[in-house]
Amino acid sequence: MNHRSTMTERIDRGGWDDEEQADHVTPLTRAQAQALRDSQPSISVWQVVAAQAAAGVLVAVAAWGLSGRNAVGWSALYGAVVVVLPAALLARGVGRLAGTGPLAGTIGFFGWQAVKMLLSLALLLGAARVVPNLNWPALLVAVAVCLQVNWLALLWRGRAKKNEHR
Repeated sequence: MNHRSTMTERIDRGGWDDEEQADHVTPLTRAQAQALRDSQPSISVWQVVAAQAAAGVLVAVAAWGLSGRNAVGWSALYGAVVVVLPAALLARGVGRLAGTGPLAGTIGFFGWQAVKMLLSLALLLGAARVVPNLNWPALLVAVAVCLQVNWLALLWRGRAKKNEHR
């Protein structure tokens, strides 16, 4: 009998026993948990929001500089606002949830996330009214760049962690 059929038989008969393969986990002591937290560099949500804002300003300046048109720069800057303003609102709202229980925290997070999405949508829908001679490609490029800052923050955290271990 091959390995695959043995596994199938164990699953079919309800004989799969996780206990056989489970590694027994030893809980960390308070000191070990604190040492683990200290070894993990953290980035505050406000640092990410600030990085998004900086990226948006850079995109707006580049868009204006490359096109030579103010409307393109303003469109890109507004695209940054579409990402940064709702992200800041989410960060502030979630920050106020500290100390609430797990259920209230989870519900609050999803509520603030919904507010963030609705505000982003409202800002996008109002873009043509707010920015004269709106340039949608510039706006959307700025939105995309600002959203990618989240990934860069994770990479930055990973590099900081790697450099600490050297």
